Amino acid sequence: MANILVTGGAGYIGSHTCVELLNAGHDVVVLDNLSNSSVESLNRVQELTHKSLTFVEGDIRDGKTLDQLFGLYQIDAVIHFAGLKAVGESQQIPLTYFDHNIAGSISLVQAMQRAEVFKLVFSSSATVYDEANSSPLNESMPTGMPSNNYGYTKLIVEQLLEKTSQADVRWSIALLRYFNPVGAHKSGRIGEDPQGIPNNLMPYVTQVAVGRRDKLSIYGNDYDTVDGTGVRDYIHVVDLANAHLCALNNRLEQHGCRAWNIGTGNGSSVLEVKDAFEKVNAVAVAFEFAPRREGDVATSFADNARAVAELGWKPQYQLEDMLADSWNWQKQNPIGYKS
Repeated sequence: MANILVTGGAGYIGSHTCVELLNAGHDVVVLDNLSNSSVESLNRVQELTHKSLTFVEGDIRDGKTLDQLFGLYQIDAVIHFAGLKAVGESQQIPLTYFDHNIAGSISLVQAMQRAEVFKLVFSSSATVYDEANSSPLNESMPTGMPSNNYGYTKLIVEQLLEKTSQADVRWSIALLRYFNPVGAHKSGRIGEDPQGIPNNLMPYVTQVAVGRRDKLSIYGNDYDTVDGTGVRDYIHVVDLANAHLCALNNRLEQHGCRAWNIGTGNGSSVLEVKDAFEKVNAVAVAFEFAPRREGDVATSFADNARAVAELGWKPQYQLEDMLADSWNWQKQNPIGYKS
């Protein structure tokens, strides 16, 4: 078993991945600055697994903290989630996103190099694909200039990691291109807890259902899709967490830099998701249509054949499971980790 550093491990995807890492017998060190997360998530991770992890409060942009961390713990590999992720916000404060996501990643990779730790799983995004590509998207399709700054930061980090691995054969890097993570741990103890107004569909839906918000805003109803609303590939966060475990195992044995799509391969429209949520959970969700958001595309879903073939990974959960688990988390935690 290995010692794994998880940057941003207190966040939504990070915390679920920590559960899977601990359950698989790995030792986990989490580095998180808690800017958009809560240490309570890590308390609950330990409660769920009956195992302990090490938490270091700190920032990936702080080279001194990273050097101390790598000096204290015999880290074998890094799973890198830390960063900012709101598409709309990235358009308003691009330099902040460049600092956290790009400069932060460079700082982390430099510290890894100093510590001679060369195995990395990077949290990327399907937004790196050229918008001219039609779904299903596969890894051989060209990347392109994303229409939002969040996606741009993911593309730049992917490119700098590829170039770094080309320059030094010791590197072994996985680029996981997520589609749309939703759901929560079956227990309802950990889940998605965005600060402020949610940027993603599912926490918006659940917060309306639980009474925290008046209604769901659906951005755009004039796309060329089945019902005019955007179509996305929703993947259960536990399936996504398990993909990191599979990618980690792959990179512990392989060298070079390789990208994998992590999605179900199925697209669902926003209205389809809302209607299914109401049906599965027997709860109403008030909504209104709003103008399209800058940077949104009509349709995006994955071809996940490469991940299935090469990582030995396969999604286990259906949309209904994702919607039931999301609601279970929100019902138990109406105001997130503060409740």
